[in-house]
Amino acid sequence: MTHHPDSPLLPADAASPTRERGESSTGGAGVGRLVGLDLARGLAVFGMYAVHVGPAPSQGGVIGFLMELAQGRSSALFAVLAGFAVALITGRRTPKTGLAGRQAVAKVVIRAVILIALGTALTMTGTPVVPILAFYGLFFLLVLPLYRLGAKPLALIATGWALVGPQLLYALKPVVGDRAFPTVGHADGIVSLLFTGGYPALTWVPFVIAGMAVARCDLAATAVRIRLALTGVALAVTGYGGSWLALRLVPGAAEALGEAAGGPAMSSMSSPGSDGIFGNTPAGMLVASPHSEATLSIVGNTGVAILVLTVCLAAMDAFPRLRRLAKPVVAVGSMSLTAYVYHIVAIWLLDTEEATVQPLYILLGFIASVTVLATIWSRFVQRGPLEWLMGRATGIARRIQ
Repeated sequence: MTHHPDSPLLPADAASPTRERGESSTGGAGVGRLVGLDLARGLAVFGMYAVHVGPAPSQGGVIGFLMELAQGRSSALFAVLAGFAVALITGRRTPKTGLAGRQAVAKVVIRAVILIALGTALTMTGTPVVPILAFYGLFFLLVLPLYRLGAKPLALIATGWALVGPQLLYALKPVVGDRAFPTVGHADGIVSLLFTGGYPALTWVPFVIAGMAVARCDLAATAVRIRLALTGVALAVTGYGGSWLALRLVPGAAEALGEAAGGPAMSSMSSPGSDGIFGNTPAGMLVASPHSEATLSIVGNTGVAILVLTVCLAAMDAFPRLRRLAKPVVAVGSMSLTAYVYHIVAIWLLDTEEATVQPLYILLGFIASVTVLATIWSRFVQRGPLEWLMGRATGIARRIQ
């Protein structure tokens, strides 16, 4: 069975965030959702589909390049957006306190429990995709104690965690073991969720904290958006460029990785292999390939995610015509939980790995079908079906006195 540890999801908040002055909404009274946020979600959904059912990046050409762009970066974008969601629920610019704060915390906890349960169920189907939902639920619980912090403290914690987490995970390898994926009928245990699974919390939580930090910023201010975009570019260059240089300047690093991977293959985007710190050589700590779990990978992927999110927010505010053209993608992003579960179930039922249809056509079919369904649904209902159910469940938090 082939496992694809690139299955991200950001469930939309049960209660739409209050629109702030200067920020866009999807339109419609009382919706108050940031259009750019949903656009970023929609793009990440399509990237996720590309990873799971699309052509292999190794085929080369434009299609292969686009497929490799989606590898690892789509899930990182969703993890950053997950942090943004936590900030929206708990008070975006100003964290909620008192009764409102307790209710917000309860919402996050309820959401986390549901995601862990749903993710466990999807994992036990044994699809060739590694569902991220259970990991997401754990991420929400791990970052919740930080919800009252501002942008700068959150950014510092994310940076520190990105520097320390991968090294700690590497040091713990003899104890926790190498990367492993559950078989049919089994689910990720706590060791998998924290250390050895497709999205180990020890190296993925920095993405979520970074998303919280971005959400705390004044995103209506052009100067802030420019600084965020430049930060994203700088992080991407540092991560991918730093890995590229390190693997060529550190004596024996590239050769060691090639031997550990059984060959000298070089990723077209960054570096040899993608095992990273799960490989059998310390040189894996220099890898910035998808899911390498190394510091440089986290830095580069975080930069891409921040850049994409910032560009989406700015573009939706600056270009009304583009906002209209992007409505189908925004519709998909507004119900990303439903879109995620839809594609996992479809992969399970259709057994896409055994299909005789070319992967590109399967990918186009997935994208077209979810876009049509989301567009039609959004004309009548503000939230997707699973988002509506999540809203009903988290609504229990309002009973807290």
